[in-house]
Amino acid sequence: MTTNLERTQRIEARLREGLEAVFVEVLDESHLHAGHAGAQSGRGHFRVTVVSPRFRDLSAVQAQRLVFEVLAEEMESFIHALTMRTVVPEDWEPPSGSQGG
Repeated sequence: MTTNLERTQRIEARLREGLEAVFVEVLDESHLHAGHAGAQSGRGHFRVTVVSPRFRDLSAVQAQRLVFEVLAEEMESFIHALTMRTVVPEDWEPPSGSQGG
């Protein structure tokens, strides 16, 4: 069985590789949804921030669709819900204390 850390690392790796992301943050928020119908199946809730040049000239909806395409396998296997923030590098301000992710 895959651990939550392994799931988080897999999501991060897919986003970095599939979107040429310069910053990725993945938070497992599954614990906030304990007892939720989706959580009962063992699938999790995740929040991601992705900074990628691939989002240039895309609408917010198009950028989100691109993220869903990259994570299609994970959406079928272990992601129940995904909240995302998509940003182009020129609009990105890293959190204070961040090393660029």
